Amino acid sequence: MQDRSASRVKKQSFNNHHLDRMAKPYLYWLYIFACLPVVVMFCLMFVDAEGIRFESMSFTMYNFSILGTESVLIAFVNSFKYSILTTLICIFFGYLLAYSLYRSKIKNKYLVLLLLILPMWTNILLRINALASIFKSENILSDIFGFKGLNIIGTDWAILLGMVFTYLPFIVLPIYTSLEKIDPSLQEAALDLGVTEFTKFWKVTVPLSSKGVVSGSMMVLLPCLSGFAIPKVLGAGNILLIGNIIEQSFTNMSYNQGAVLAIILLVIILGSILIVNKIDKEGETLI
Repeated sequence: MQDRSASRVKKQSFNNHHLDRMAKPYLYWLYIFACLPVVVMFCLMFVDAEGIRFESMSFTMYNFSILGTESVLIAFVNSFKYSILTTLICIFFGYLLAYSLYRSKIKNKYLVLLLLILPMWTNILLRINALASIFKSENILSDIFGFKGLNIIGTDWAILLGMVFTYLPFIVLPIYTSLEKIDPSLQEAALDLGVTEFTKFWKVTVPLSSKGVVSGSMMVLLPCLSGFAIPKVLGAGNILLIGNIIEQSFTNMSYNQGAVLAIILLVIILGSILIVNKIDKEGETLI
């Protein structure tokens, strides 16, 4: 018996060592192409130089003055406004979709989920440009069906609808996963106690699926907060988000001030990830 246990432990140790060796190339890739650029941006926050010329660099705190400019403050307000509104809309419709699928009698529910997240496999710029063509007054739909297009390019509605359309699938999967992991006996016990269907839903189902809601909300909030493609294409440059300011800074070779804004966004993102880890320590809603 002891020999069998020792053999099992030895085999498990060998498997873990083999997996560690297989993960090393990914770790090297992560260090070089993810961690190293962050370190470089952190250093650029505190130097004054044209482009990236190490010989002319000097220490300065002037780069942080960009945080007080009107355009950056407006961009931050716009970013949080659109991100929060998009997240709330996605929570409402995402929960409806996930709960309807959860309660349905469809045998292969994961096939329906696959069809729902299928657009995520295509390039985001293609999807955004397709939306932009639909949002114009003259588009392929108006040519085929003869009705006038929405003509909302460059407005708040275009950006909001674009974000909801793009990121809604991100929240459906975590919510559905959390709903599937609810013990049915808990819901049956609530009904046995005489509560109504709505009370059971509000007092039992919603709290037990809150991990999925939080995880999915972060998966919507963070890309909305840091993205720049949707406001650039659908907003037609009329509405700036902080992602647009960062993109313009790096395009115009203002790396130092762009690095300041990028690091601030990174801190917000890391803080949000820590919140998710506190709520969903096992990552149950992400699998």
